[in-house]
Amino acid sequence: RRVLFRSGKYVLRKVHIMKKILAMVVALVLALSMFAVASAETKTIKVGAVTDVGGVNDKSFNQTTWEGLQAFAAEHPGVEVSYLESKADSDYAPNIETFLDEDYDLIICVGFKLAAACREAAEANPDRMFAIIDDATNADLPNVACLMFSQQEASYLVGIVAGLMTKTNTVGYVQGMFSDSMNLFGIGYIAGVKSVNADATVLQFNANSFTDSTIGSAAATDMITKGADVIYHAAGGTGNGVIEACKTNKVWAIGVDTDQSPLAPEYVITSAMKRVDTAAQDISKAVLEGTFTAGVHLYDLSNGGVDIAPTRDLLPEDVIAAVEAAKADIIAGKVTVPSSVEELGEGLFTLGERS
Repeated sequence: RRVLFRSGKYVLRKVHIMKKILAMVVALVLALSMFAVASAETKTIKVGAVTDVGGVNDKSFNQTTWEGLQAFAAEHPGVEVSYLESKADSDYAPNIETFLDEDYDLIICVGFKLAAACREAAEANPDRMFAIIDDATNADLPNVACLMFSQQEASYLVGIVAGLMTKTNTVGYVQGMFSDSMNLFGIGYIAGVKSVNADATVLQFNANSFTDSTIGSAAATDMITKGADVIYHAAGGTGNGVIEACKTNKVWAIGVDTDQSPLAPEYVITSAMKRVDTAAQDISKAVLEGTFTAGVHLYDLSNGGVDIAPTRDLLPEDVIAAVEAAKADIIAGKVTVPSSVEELGEGLFTLGERS
């Protein structure tokens, strides 16, 4: 009995020790798991945006890009974001180089004008990640994400608004610069106007600047004297002058890239939105999660990448209904918005390198 009793105590003690060891192992595994989760949650990256000459306060796509990055950083404590403004084209390469020197994980080049500088930096730094907005010429590089937008689709929708809202059958369009990407705004707008008002005249002006509000104001004023009562701009800061002229002359204005109704609440009837904020957040998230992919990332009506602004207080119900019907038809493939001058039709798009 003594032997059995002692043997039993020995077995119980051994079981007790084994339980303690097992508990310690479980605790260690849990601790390591929690550490791994915490490490993933606190992963840090740095994202830098280089603006074009419009600057970060252009009330357009530079500003919208930066606001998107700020919102992303607010949701992800491990993400640091910053921007560098370009006052001239010659600033693009040095600004990119500054972010490279400071070991930024992702550099976002805001606008097609940065295409050459982006290519040069990406080729020289194949281990770094880049993104560029409104340019697909760098899509062949393995470390560049090209964030592209079907801006012709959103422009088509605001063209419908202009075609239905005009009382004079004359509307206007001011473009910031001539390029394949920028031309899509005008092509879509003209197609939208003509889809609901075949007799309408679309006056057009190429400002050759994204920063000169005086030129924008003068162009819009000239169009107004020629009878235009709705004017759309795709001209960045230059477009602020367009909106101001419309406000002064009490005609309708249509904004671009973001909801620009706050600039003139009584006269900006809608805006063609391009969700560069969403695109900047998406590519930053991909870098954070290690899922970055190069090549073209397309944003269109079907995925919410473009649309008209949610502010519609100045639009009649029948106009809103026409826009929504067209939007549904485009998404369903029943309507294809032209994406070239040839598809639009001869003589309709009159802008050249210079107006």
